[in-house]
Amino acid sequence: MFNQISEVIGSLLMSYPAQAISLIFLLIFCETGLVVTPFLPGDSLLFILGALLSAIKLWQIIVLIIFLSTAAILGNIINYSIGKYLGSVILSKKWIKKEYLKRTEKFYKKYGVKTIILSRFIPVVRTIAPFVAGLGKMNARKFILFNIIGGFLWVSIFIFGGYFFGSIPLVKNNLSLLMLLIIIISIIPALIHYLKSKS
Repeated sequence: MFNQISEVIGSLLMSYPAQAISLIFLLIFCETGLVVTPFLPGDSLLFILGALLSAIKLWQIIVLIIFLSTAAILGNIINYSIGKYLGSVILSKKWIKKEYLKRTEKFYKKYGVKTIILSRFIPVVRTIAPFVAGLGKMNARKFILFNIIGGFLWVSIFIFGGYFFGSIPLVKNNLSLLMLLIIIISIIPALIHYLKSKS
């Protein structure tokens, strides 16, 4: 699966670089900005992008990180606003799985506002966290500060990870296994927290 994603992104980057980067911007924005799209593969997209661009100059990667961090930050702001102003309507329509909400609420209870940063590295929770923050009327300035930090860290770590390690033959030849490992590692903290809450 990840090799197929890599091939598609690679082909797009070769033929239509500006459009490919714009598409990834849109996907990152949707994953973080639309509470109904937690299934989008943000982590793997960023890592694969970094790996595919490992031959370009470092300053170009930094510009790319700033650009895609903007997508992640704006996405969270939109998601926060949706939670704040339309949260009750969305909950009444049952567009979000209850288990996703419960998992995110437990995360907030344990980590407080730091959830906005930590949730970036946990699939599904990163999409629901800003919505719950808006729903709970979290202080907007505090949310934006932690949102900027979290968005920049998330994008930087995965793109730099791909950029510095993606060209290594061992990594390049086992991309699917590596991405699966990244997903598992991302889920472990939430799983541990869930198991502790059950004990």
